[in-house]
Amino acid sequence: MLVAAAVCPCPPLLVPEVAAGAAPELDAARTACSDALSVLAAARPDRLVVVGRAEQAGRGPYPEGARGSFRGFGVDLAVRLGRGGGQEQSGRELPPSLAVGAWLLERAGWSAAPVEGLGVEEPLVAERCAEAGREIGATPGRVALLVMGDSSACRTLKAPGYLDERAAPFDAEVARALGAADVTALQALDAELAYELKASGRAPWQVLAGAAEDAGLTGALLYEDAPYGVGYVVATWS
Repeated sequence: MLVAAAVCPCPPLLVPEVAAGAAPELDAARTACSDALSVLAAARPDRLVVVGRAEQAGRGPYPEGARGSFRGFGVDLAVRLGRGGGQEQSGRELPPSLAVGAWLLERAGWSAAPVEGLGVEEPLVAERCAEAGREIGATPGRVALLVMGDSSACRTLKAPGYLDERAAPFDAEVARALGAADVTALQALDAELAYELKASGRAPWQVLAGAAEDAGLTGALLYEDAPYGVGYVVATWS
């Protein structure tokens, strides 16, 4: 049964070592993420699943102790998912979204429950996302989700996806739905539009929606902004 969820953005820039001189610009987002993780811990879960976007090679489950790094972003910083023994050197590295989630958990000193990961490939259709979420929600015990994903990357001329007039309305609806724990609205998000707007959170949010269908959770919006022209949202469901 899903007892709580936290939704956080997943830019590697959340990691101060990656952001370097620009690190203070995301201090408010980091604080909101810390507050969201506190809500997860307070729910006393038996298990935490970190869900985030992955390329095809990175999709699927990751065990506790799976390792990732930010070397691809020019920083020699390694992270580990939870406190498990870790993978062999031949094991898959965490995709960037899950690596940021692992970093947030390490930063918070997470010890409330065992942790595992799930990489979700971006093209996965809404119903398949919901099915994956239902499977998580149907597992025994008290389950919590840490859902990693960004809104559109098209909010300004200097955004990664350039300016798209559809981005602001899309992001506003996402923030409203996440803040209200509106499962129906999240399941109805247009996958094609989300792809065109480079919104990495669409599939993970729809996994959350599937897991929360019968959970009766209440949402709270902790943070919403678009630094660098990318929509970042932090929300909790409990």
